[in-house]
Amino acid sequence: MRCLDGPSGVRNTETEEEEEERRREGTGRIPALTNVVATANLTCRINLDTVAQHARNVEFNRRKFHAVIMRIREPHSTTLIFASGKVVITGAKSRDLARLAGRRHARAIQKCGFPNVRFTEFKVQNYVASADCRFLVRLERLAYLYRQSASYEPELFPGLVYTMVRPRLKCLVFSTGKVVLTGAKEEEHVFEAFVNLYPMLLEAKVVGSCGGLPNRLL
Repeated sequence: MRCLDGPSGVRNTETEEEEEERRREGTGRIPALTNVVATANLTCRINLDTVAQHARNVEFNRRKFHAVIMRIREPHSTTLIFASGKVVITGAKSRDLARLAGRRHARAIQKCGFPNVRFTEFKVQNYVASADCRFLVRLERLAYLYRQSASYEPELFPGLVYTMVRPRLKCLVFSTGKVVLTGAKEEEHVFEAFVNLYPMLLEAKVVGSCGGLPNRLL
């Protein structure tokens, strides 16, 4: 905790968490988690046809995909259920919500006639987040400056792909200043990566741009 001078000389305290948040705000908008992908094990084999017949909000077409697709609204998520008992949970906005979604899906499967179902081995495989650096970015320049780690092929994909080593993840950078961070194994890696990336983006900033639009358009 640190002390800051407030109005009229009043001393305010700032926790380490608040200080970290303030520091992140200084580097642009804080990345927001948009998707958490997790896996788990239901500990028994699942008859997918039975689940498709008895569960609500499910899709199953064996000829197209060998898994039942189950959706719930709260927390908003989609789970892929495989006959082996393995499940993949997507769409939740946090680790806790992904775990809660997985447990609710497991409970729904139990009610379909699988009393031995247990929700185990939960693990987050990928944190996906988005951010906005609030200025336009010259992707050609960014690709040139960091050509050993950056890939930019506008005829194939409109964004630049930057592969970060520490932490290990990928950053998709768009000319509007929007950034997507994907492949993080830990939530804090998302914020660490954006703090590392932001100075690089400044080097390729379009002069006179602010908030994603040139000043003359604001």
